[in-house]
Amino acid sequence: MATVPRLWIYFLAAAMAQAQGVATRNATAAARQAPSGRPFLATFEDVAAKAGLTAPVTVGNPATKKYIIEANGTGLAAIDYDRDGWLDLFVVNGSKLEGFGGAKPPTSRLYRNTGKGTFTDVTESAGVGKSGWGNGVCTGDVDNDGYDDLFVTYWGPNQLYMNNGKGGFTEVGAKAGVAGPEKEWSSGCTFLDYDRDGRLDLFVTSYQQFDPAKTPPPGKASNCEWKGMPVFCGPRGLPFGSATLFHQRSDGTFEDVTKASGISSARDFYAFTPVAADLNGDGWTDIYFASDSTPSVLFRNERNGTFREIGTETGVAFNEHGFEQGGMGIGVGDYNRDGLLDLVKTNFAGDHPNLYRNTGGGIFEDSVLVAGMAINPQFVGWGVALVDLDNDGWQDIFQVNGHVYPELSGAESYRQPRAVYRNLGDGRFEDVSAMAGPGIAARHSSRGAAFGDFDNDGDIDVAVMNMGEPPSLLRNTLAGKSRWIKVVLEGVRSNRSAIGAVVTIEAGGAKQTLPVLSQSSFLSQSERRLHFGLGTATQADRVRVRWPSGEWETFAGGAAGATLQLKEGGGRP
Repeated sequence: MATVPRLWIYFLAAAMAQAQGVATRNATAAARQAPSGRPFLATFEDVAAKAGLTAPVTVGNPATKKYIIEANGTGLAAIDYDRDGWLDLFVVNGSKLEGFGGAKPPTSRLYRNTGKGTFTDVTESAGVGKSGWGNGVCTGDVDNDGYDDLFVTYWGPNQLYMNNGKGGFTEVGAKAGVAGPEKEWSSGCTFLDYDRDGRLDLFVTSYQQFDPAKTPPPGKASNCEWKGMPVFCGPRGLPFGSATLFHQRSDGTFEDVTKASGISSARDFYAFTPVAADLNGDGWTDIYFASDSTPSVLFRNERNGTFREIGTETGVAFNEHGFEQGGMGIGVGDYNRDGLLDLVKTNFAGDHPNLYRNTGGGIFEDSVLVAGMAINPQFVGWGVALVDLDNDGWQDIFQVNGHVYPELSGAESYRQPRAVYRNLGDGRFEDVSAMAGPGIAARHSSRGAAFGDFDNDGDIDVAVMNMGEPPSLLRNTLAGKSRWIKVVLEGVRSNRSAIGAVVTIEAGGAKQTLPVLSQSSFLSQSERRLHFGLGTATQADRVRVRWPSGEWETFAGGAAGATLQLKEGGGRP
């Protein structure tokens, strides 16, 4: 029997994907490398119920999904809204197309961390209890008053909640000019200071122009099938989404500069999670976002108020073979400790994630195969991060999963476990999910994930959105004696949140680098305190910061177990 050339296999896979609503290669799992034999000391337990996080997240009919808006789920935010030193949690909620039969619809929820292992629901008193089709959330100190504000995206007008510093918020989306069109389906958002004027601007993605009255029911077209099974239609075949850039004026209102900035030059995509970070190391914040079943998009900051789309030429628009993917979530970090910001992106089932290694100057190479990360193509990946889970000084990968079709049976499962990949320190990762505790093995159809130290014990925990269920709070119980240090930045010339900064610490003869981000993961906001594992090192020797203003400063380090509060202008050039 003749062997089918590999190129033809790729063509056949692409043709099959076009006959479905979502991009997939139907990829098989790569061979697993031999186990390292090293113990993995971070284990995760879901403590959400004990902590009082019991309200379910509603996104459409839990048993069957008629339209795509019921399938994509929501994000959540780790935010210390009251500045008491404990991470609180904001969970975005959705709705149902058929309504609630006169019952009170669900709302997004804000939970205040008591510092005693429990959370108190303060949604109503804080003024953030809006019902509707919520999607993503990002935070930033919009007015530079020292308190984080919230932006929440919707199918419908978006919400900008300004923190009054007294435990409450005031919604000003329309007044500030960022609510968006009445029928827009906004998905992701990120604050950034793209022009380095010290004020946070706002970038918002739209997944698609969705109208249920114009969308066919399941199974009525080739883009309404999954492996021959009738499912909701799309995203392919439905109207594309868009991206919008808002510039903040000096009076706190925003102007739409999408066209003037060059953002409108990119088109024909289904946009999910954006991240804003200095990806080419020139001191100016760039924008990258994951796209579903269309090429992902990278806007390079041209340093004059405009952007140029360069996703294809920099290697982050497609997979390693040049095919579109069902991109969902993005993590940013420096997994190989070379001082350059790398990217990890999650994708739909039948495909591998992307591990984009920064080769310098913002040019990327997909290292997923070399890194041993092509072993779980059965997962639909969503929330993700490059984060040091075991404090050994190397950034690991944490990924949450869940299919979009509740009607699945047989080999594929709607509810899927989480995945943890330990960084081996040589460019490779090892799947240690089976060693990482019951919170990883538990099956849910998850979407957003927010990373942070919720119990202030020096290791990273994870809050996870689950479709039709309460969120998970995965408490990291880290054994061993590995140490850590945290860094908190306060901008002065830069935006006070220091969103867009890049921090490098030197400890134990090695360097580690992390950016300060607004949104990442999947439509979610992780903690902005930067967490660095130190391994056996007893201190960080020094900290190097490139502020969003573009200026460099060097600060003295500190002892392990400390949180360094660094203010712009307090170091040395």
